[in-house]
Amino acid sequence: HSFQHVFCDETPLPVLEKGRRRTRKCQLWAHAVDDGPWQGPAPPAVAYVFSTGRNTEAIATQLGDDFTGILQVDGYGAYKALVKRTRRGKIRLAFCLAHARRKFVAVHKTTQSTAAAEILVEIAAIYAIEKRIRGGTADQRLAVRQVESKPLMAALKRRLTELLAEISVKSTLAAAIRYTLRHWDGLTLFLEDGRVEVDSNTVERSMRIIAQGRHSSLFAGSERGGRTWAILASLLNTCRLNDVDPLTWLTDVLERIVSGRTKSHQLHELLAWNWKAARMPQSLQEAA
Repeated sequence: HSFQHVFCDETPLPVLEKGRRRTRKCQLWAHAVDDGPWQGPAPPAVAYVFSTGRNTEAIATQLGDDFTGILQVDGYGAYKALVKRTRRGKIRLAFCLAHARRKFVAVHKTTQSTAAAEILVEIAAIYAIEKRIRGGTADQRLAVRQVESKPLMAALKRRLTELLAEISVKSTLAAAIRYTLRHWDGLTLFLEDGRVEVDSNTVERSMRIIAQGRHSSLFAGSERGGRTWAILASLLNTCRLNDVDPLTWLTDVLERIVSGRTKSHQLHELLAWNWKAARMPQSLQEAA
């Protein structure tokens, strides 16, 4: 949260109710950063937070009072309510173009709508530009977006607005269009800031492994178990994001802490990206 661009998402986590043979739905929230696509300072990292709720209070508590910047999310209402209850300009929401795209994909699959197919082609053009400029600086990305992506997004908005006036308001295509236009300001924030991505896939990729684990373990045994799950998932998945073997890292980190080689004021040195950087010279020497 010290960085100014954070991705956020949430997923259900069933928790066994104490003394009862059933589960209740809790949540794992994911807060992720990765400034690699624009050569920024934030390393790839994800922190999961266990919560019993999925409401605005839950995300407000997790962010605290210190976070200021851009929160890149899907269209879930809790994020919008969060912005309304904070100081104007303190948090800006960047929405996810991939979420909007999926709605048109669903329409095309079920209705074979040519209009939906045309919209998907227009969105694909935006993604083609993003693929080409990925890895450039924020200023370089912004310059290309202003020249190439901005006219495409303006044309897409015109197309969506015209279509909405021509089709049934009860159609699935109309629903997809309304969703997109309702989130338009957040969907186009990437045109104003080179740090912003077009979607929230950075954090969604970090959710896939949680979903896979949920299929294997079914539920957490208690709220304490849910918090432990979140902590371990944060550490191990951040290792994977930094191309660090989790078992190697965890073994070394625990040995360093238990032996006292790494003091309490040096724990930041054991974060996956710092640990990896410190071992690089040694690896190069061994290779030589």
